[in-house]
Amino acid sequence: MFGSLSERLSEAFRKFRKKGKLSASDVKEGMREVKLALLEADVNFMVVKQFVKSVTDRAVGAEVLESLMPAQQIVKIVNEELCSIMGGEVSKIEIASKPPTVIVMVGLQGAGKTTHCGKLAGMFKKQGKRPLLVACDVYRPAAIRQLEIVGEKVGVPVFTMPDKTKPVKIAEQGLKYAEKNGYDMVFIDTAGRLQIDEDMMDELVDIKKETKPNEILLVVDAMTGQVAVDVAKTFNEKLDITGVILTKLDGDTRGGAALSVRYITGKPIKYVGVGEKLDDIEPFYPDRMASRILGMGDVLSLIEKAEQAYDEKKAAELEKKIKESTFTLEDYLEQFAQLRKMGSLDRLVGMIPGVKASQLKDAKLDESVIAQTEAIIRSMTPAERERPDIINASRKRRIAAGSGTKVEDINRLLRQFDQTRKMMKQFSSGKFGRRGGFPFGGM
Repeated sequence: MFGSLSERLSEAFRKFRKKGKLSASDVKEGMREVKLALLEADVNFMVVKQFVKSVTDRAVGAEVLESLMPAQQIVKIVNEELCSIMGGEVSKIEIASKPPTVIVMVGLQGAGKTTHCGKLAGMFKKQGKRPLLVACDVYRPAAIRQLEIVGEKVGVPVFTMPDKTKPVKIAEQGLKYAEKNGYDMVFIDTAGRLQIDEDMMDELVDIKKETKPNEILLVVDAMTGQVAVDVAKTFNEKLDITGVILTKLDGDTRGGAALSVRYITGKPIKYVGVGEKLDDIEPFYPDRMASRILGMGDVLSLIEKAEQAYDEKKAAELEKKIKESTFTLEDYLEQFAQLRKMGSLDRLVGMIPGVKASQLKDAKLDESVIAQTEAIIRSMTPAERERPDIINASRKRRIAAGSGTKVEDINRLLRQFDQTRKMMKQFSSGKFGRRGGFPFGGM
């Protein structure tokens, strides 16, 4: 995400770094490049205007221009101002003091509203909540069935009523059902439209009056850029939304919506959809997003993903095996499973500081390599996984045939495994051995 914007900003900063000292005119010339980069990224003009003014006012001060490293000071200011226009601090769903917490999901068709109803409900279920999904989209064909399928996948029940029941009635009865049956969170999936119209808004206003929700979350497609911002502005004027969920952020290389929504509506981006899987939803951290835009990576998110995939019991077993030199190909296979839990490789690499979009443009992070490794190991017998040294030429041919690979692939895997085992042995007494293994071994 934000690939093109990051590249343009990096180019602008490079001009600053070429000069040992900066003048006010140097700053203004550089900020012109930043302004063009933001406009090309489909950032709202008013946002760009205010952003450039704020950065320029701070950057032309004596503290910056007379510093030993003025270019770094300007990058620091840009980072802080980016963070500021995106909201400054993380903003999550407010849990009601008296359950249930009611969240009404609104938005246009195609933004991913129904799917993200399920994503949010599934996320809170993992946190120990008892969520209920309420199907109020009675207009779109198969919308209720779609919500039921999503609910089944995340293990959250769906409240429905017979055809032709008014959405306001469904919302009212769904809330009563939740209160009666001990559900502490209610997610109301309302009807979307291809465009904003008065009837739709009136219906949403009625649902708001009837359910008195704790949150009204607007789901918008980040890839629509300025359209997303305009939609957010209109919905906010009509409903006084409490926050925004940006979907398809993983496919948006420009970033205009993420940088504009908060400034234009005054309402925070609370969550972002970063993939098609039902666990591909994350809280929106303005500071982390600003760092990623500037090519500084997102180490905190990377650590959190590692900790989510981290299994303490398995980690202790792995540490013991490494120390005793009994680490096997079965354990090696388990490390790849841990890696898969962390998400796509492209997203993970994008969180590493210093890795820029241009460096990845021609490099394909081929996840089929992991699949091939798994296929090879699964084609081995338990004895071969336990003792790779017994894998002779005839065994290699059999494993290659069973996994649809070549003998050369088997040899490469065995070399990688041996190197990884040696590396793990060296680090077994250090911090790494206590943090859940080395899932990138042999990559």
